[in-house]
Amino acid sequence: MRGKFVVGNWKMNGGLAANKALLSDLIAGWTATPGRQIAVCAPYPYLAQVAAALEAAPIAWGAQDVSEHESGAFTGEVSARMLTEFGCRYAIVGHSERRQYFGDTDAVVAAKAAAALAAGLTPIACVGETLAERDAGATMAVVLRQLDAVIGAVGADAAKVVVAYEPVWAIGTGRTALPEEAQAVHAALRARLEKSKAAEVPLLYGGSVKADNAKALFAMADIDGGLIGGASLKAAEFLAIARA
Repeated sequence: MRGKFVVGNWKMNGGLAANKALLSDLIAGWTATPGRQIAVCAPYPYLAQVAAALEAAPIAWGAQDVSEHESGAFTGEVSARMLTEFGCRYAIVGHSERRQYFGDTDAVVAAKAAAALAAGLTPIACVGETLAERDAGATMAVVLRQLDAVIGAVGADAAKVVVAYEPVWAIGTGRTALPEEAQAVHAALRARLEKSKAAEVPLLYGGSVKADNAKALFAMADIDGGLIGGASLKAAEFLAIARA
């Protein structure tokens, strides 16, 4: 169901002491509020620490990726079942960095989303265009192609997915899509989801979201929250975004 949802993606950052301080500040600063939720997605080695710290807190947690395979000879991979044993709730799939640096194709991303759902996880499926694709006027074609791959793989479970639109050109660059630009893409994604009876899927925006631009972005009709990168490593900034 739709509601306001802000997810922190720590990326390849963190340390036991730094994590402890960050999580402590988040717990102290966040109060459960109807219709609003926050979560943090941490690197695999820190998931046990995150799970223990957030066990009694109104903050969910998840992983930054998940294997499309259930088990087997896939050295270095982590299955969805392994994550659920820790009480993990979310798994990011298809982040632009996974697509760009590790070769995750639309088909792989879709398979990861399906594997996550089969194990009881909620996939946060990322879609987004590069600067070249944007300049070529291909934004809608790209993001809808990426979304269609996920919908095709999960079928009737499409309503259980969270979707994050993250224009690649706005990630870590300081550039952010104007609220109206982001809304146009979100509206197209919502329309495509509606055809799959999944119109209530939360749609997040990711791409240099900060406390000073979050309110305008989240005020858009089809933007339900954010997938936050660097700003999620600072408790005060992340909480300010969540309260926006």
